[in-house]
Amino acid sequence: MMNPQAKTIDASHDLITAIQSFPLVRELEHCGQSFVVSPFAIYATCPQCGTELKVRGFSSHAEVEDVFDAVFEWLTKPQATKLLRQRQREIEADRD
Repeated sequence: MMNPQAKTIDASHDLITAIQSFPLVRELEHCGQSFVVSPFAIYATCPQCGTELKVRGFSSHAEVEDVFDAVFEWLTKPQATKLLRQRQREIEADRD
């Protein structure tokens, strides 16, 4: 039986795959030097010259980072961390 509070959304397979394979770092190159920053960083500072670089775009088109930002915002709600930990344990148990 379907949960009456459950919401269906039009999330594409590509979106799910993008989230599952999302990188843990963003690789940048500036001044001939490579460095890494958080994939959620909006700005990064070049360690060679100190220039601040914008590394995330903001446009009318949603990016996968926007989905993560929405989840991160949801996680600030009371009790959300408890639910997150519970689901992480369930996912880990399913891997066994």
